[in-house]
Amino acid sequence: MLQKMVTKTQQNSSPYSLTSSPPTPSSKNFEVDEMLIDKGQEQVGGETMVGTPISGRSRQAFSLLNGVGGGGHDLTPGSAPPSNAGSDYGIIEFTREDVESLLNEKSKRKDRFNYKERCENMIDYIKRLKVCIRWFQDLEMSYSLEHERLKNSLELTQQKCMEIELLLKIKEEELNSIITEMRRNCTNLQEKLIKEETERASAAESLEKEREARINIERSHTTLSEDLGRAQREIQSANQKISSLNEMYKRLQDYITSLQQYNGKLHTELSTVEDELKRVEKEKATVMENITMLKGELTLSIASQEEAVKQKDVLVSEVASLRGELQQVREERDRQLSQVQMLSSELEKVKESTENSSSELDKLTFKANELEAKCSLKDNQIKELNEQLATAEKKLQVSDISVIETRTEYEGQQKFIDELQRRLADAEYKLIEGEMLRKKLHNTILELKGNIRVFCRVRPLLPDESCSTEGKIFSYPTSMEASGRAIDLAQNGQKHSFTFDKVFAPESSQEEVFVEISQLVQSALDGYKVCIFAYGQTGSGKTYTMMGRPGHPEEKGLIPRSLEQIFQTKQSQQPQGWKYEMQVSMLEIYNETIRDLLSTTRQESGTPGKQYTIKHDASGNTHVSDLTVVDVQSAREVAFLLNQAANSRSVGKTQMNEQSSRSHFVFTLRIYGVNESTEQQVQGVLNLIDLAGSERLSKSGSTGDRLKETQAINKSLSSLSDVIFALAKKEDHVPFRNSKLTFLLQPCLGGDSKTLMFVNISPEPSSLGESLCSLRFASRVNACEIGTPRRQTNGRSTESRLSYF
Repeated sequence: MLQKMVTKTQQNSSPYSLTSSPPTPSSKNFEVDEMLIDKGQEQVGGETMVGTPISGRSRQAFSLLNGVGGGGHDLTPGSAPPSNAGSDYGIIEFTREDVESLLNEKSKRKDRFNYKERCENMIDYIKRLKVCIRWFQDLEMSYSLEHERLKNSLELTQQKCMEIELLLKIKEEELNSIITEMRRNCTNLQEKLIKEETERASAAESLEKEREARINIERSHTTLSEDLGRAQREIQSANQKISSLNEMYKRLQDYITSLQQYNGKLHTELSTVEDELKRVEKEKATVMENITMLKGELTLSIASQEEAVKQKDVLVSEVASLRGELQQVREERDRQLSQVQMLSSELEKVKESTENSSSELDKLTFKANELEAKCSLKDNQIKELNEQLATAEKKLQVSDISVIETRTEYEGQQKFIDELQRRLADAEYKLIEGEMLRKKLHNTILELKGNIRVFCRVRPLLPDESCSTEGKIFSYPTSMEASGRAIDLAQNGQKHSFTFDKVFAPESSQEEVFVEISQLVQSALDGYKVCIFAYGQTGSGKTYTMMGRPGHPEEKGLIPRSLEQIFQTKQSQQPQGWKYEMQVSMLEIYNETIRDLLSTTRQESGTPGKQYTIKHDASGNTHVSDLTVVDVQSAREVAFLLNQAANSRSVGKTQMNEQSSRSHFVFTLRIYGVNESTEQQVQGVLNLIDLAGSERLSKSGSTGDRLKETQAINKSLSSLSDVIFALAKKEDHVPFRNSKLTFLLQPCLGGDSKTLMFVNISPEPSSLGESLCSLRFASRVNACEIGTPRRQTNGRSTESRLSYF
């Protein structure tokens, strides 16, 4: 059978090629149907078929096979072809014309009844057809081998491309981180450079201000010099005024002296006039006596009387004149006295003005001294400013030099930093790869061994708890093998060492805790059963670890964070063709009774409610009958349901905890995924369990209902311990049915799920005994082998509304 014919176009050459390798397929081909060969009448498509000779011999022309005439000629008896084409002609290659001529060949019959000749011709024709068919079979075999080789090389190339893309992605991330760091360093250096330039600008600005201050000081100095000259001129004018006033004062003193002399003269004249008046009065008295004597003699002499009367009138007139002159002298004396008083007042005023001028002179002198002191101070300030200016200029020059040196040093440091960053990035990358590889290998080993993984978390001390002995009770080894995985507890001088898959110190955040379990949560989307439960005494932080603190987004617990991751991954996998359906159920085991926390008909306290039964099917799934299952589409819907369940959960107050969980809380998320492009189906389950805390009655002080709750909690936890001990000893019978809790956890503890336990520890010294018991129990749990996890890829269960583990 001829299935495929591959042609090869030759440029400027013969249709026969002399090559040493099998013919390769070209862009043009043709097909020959099996029926065409049988009939020998159909046409064969294609252009040219070439091959290779053997041992350097060129291919003989096909006319040797077809006869002398070539294609379309008749065969004659005398033109018989060679009997063995493969041995005589080597590997014969066929062109399109050869095949067409072979198929269109017609035997030329001379004698219609010469069957022997016809048989020989037919045998020869069949031989040539066999040669052609054999050649096509070899060609087809070579093409199939070449196709297989190309397919393998294509797969290798695709694998290498994927590896190169992965490496390029990693390198791109490294380069992005390096570029980010370089940009950050460049930004810091630019900030430093800007800061230095700002300081330089501020120095230049301060220098400019100092220059302006210097100019202002020089201007003020000039102004003060002018004020000083003006003050000196005022002082000179004041001195001149003082000298003129002194001269006036001297003149006034001389005038006063002259007036005093004149006054004394007037006083002497007045005394003289008074003496003259007394004398006149005495003379009058004598005259009166004489008149009296003359009256006696009047009669004696009329001539002497008339003379006496005349003398009397003369004397009276003289007395009147003398009295007028005396009055004038008195008036002159009063006027001189008033003038003396006026001059005295003027003298007082002159004295006061002299004193004022002296005080003004003192003030002006003091002001001049102050101005001189200010001028000297300003001169000193100008000198200091000049010195500061010179110093600033020197500093500016030094700063310029330091800037150049800093830039040079910066470039060298930048190169050194780039080299260190590259080395650091390489080291960090290798460290991260090593850590990831270690975690992956560790998880793989644990999955292969089937062990339950155990994380230990020590909560921080509360404000009302004593912190004096915390460092003495717990310690965390820092060796390479035990770092982050070991914890030591000291009791009565004896140290107890424990090693788990991970140990979280009190300062560990909720984010750090979730990072360690994020891959385990991812496994639920991949089709695995995943169970995470928190174990520990009352008040050790189990509910905080699983649920977090309400109203504080940064302290969200593992359940909200796990749901956020699952729904984010669900959105990111939609472009890949994955579609997921998710269902949520929540229950609590209170006093060995199952309660549905999502039920709309909540049972009253003390009244019997709906009875829920636990069933296990052949596939290892656990079903709780009549349990409320809610379809969810977003993390917000689940958060609302969690809030509803938290409000419905049984909590109570004890001496050890204000809000102690009095029941075991079980959160179940069922995940059903299908890939429409690959038709792959996965079915995963995520169980997140917050166990009630173990407690001692002597410490909790529980009575009444709290006592019953404590007894039920301790009984279920004791049953859990019995199950763990039986698994650790690999006993044939494991008592899962001893409590509802262990029966519900049977697929997680003895099935094919990925199980992780958080053992929560309280650092309070009074809880040392309980902490030691919890750590010992966690060590036994970590040593249990429960089987290898198995991925569920089967179809969806028919009982789609039942919760299973």
